[in-house]
Amino acid sequence: MIKIKNHYLKIILSYLLIAMAATLAAYSLDTFLIPNTILDGGVTGISIIISKITAVPLSLLIILINIPFVYIGYRNLGKSFLIRTIFSMLIFSLALNYFENFHEVTDEILLATIFGGVLLGISVGLIIRLGACIDGTESVALVISKKTSLSVGQIVMAFNFIIYGVAALIFGIDRALYSVLTYFITYR
Repeated sequence: MIKIKNHYLKIILSYLLIAMAATLAAYSLDTFLIPNTILDGGVTGISIIISKITAVPLSLLIILINIPFVYIGYRNLGKSFLIRTIFSMLIFSLALNYFENFHEVTDEILLATIFGGVLLGISVGLIIRLGACIDGTESVALVISKKTSLSVGQIVMAFNFIIYGVAALIFGIDRALYSVLTYFITYR
C-alpha cells in the first residue's frame, strides 16, 4: 500500500514540477525575451516570428506547429512522453497567453538576454529531465540523440541556427545575435 501511494505521489509531484517549469518558461519569454525581440529557438522561435509578422496569437501557433513534432516524439518515445508533453505544452501555451499582457521586466537588452536565458534554461532542463518537452524540436532531438552520439542540445542548436538566420533577416542582426546568446545561456 505504501509503494502505491508513493508511486502516485511521485507522478503528482512530477506533473506539478512540469507545470511550474512550463509557467516559468512562459514568464521568461513574455517578460524578458519577446518584448525585447529576442527569440527562443525551435518551434517557439518559429512561432514568435510568425506571430510578430501575422499577429496570430503565439499560444495558438505553439500548439499548432508542435503537433507533427509531438507525433514523432510519441512514435519514438512512447505514451508517457506524449501525455507529459501535451500537458507541458498546454500549460506553457496557457501561461504564454496569461503573461502576454504583463509589462517587460527590463528594457536593458543584455539583462533581458541573460535573465530570460537563465530562467528559460532552468525550466526547459527540468521539463526534459521529467520526461516531457515544451518545444517539438526537443522531442525530435531526443529521438535523434538516442540513435546518435549527439546531445539534445547539439541537435537543437543546429535547428536554431537556421531560425536565427531568418531572425537576422527579419529583425536585424543584433536581435539574432542576442537570440544566439540567449540560446547559449539556456543551453548551459
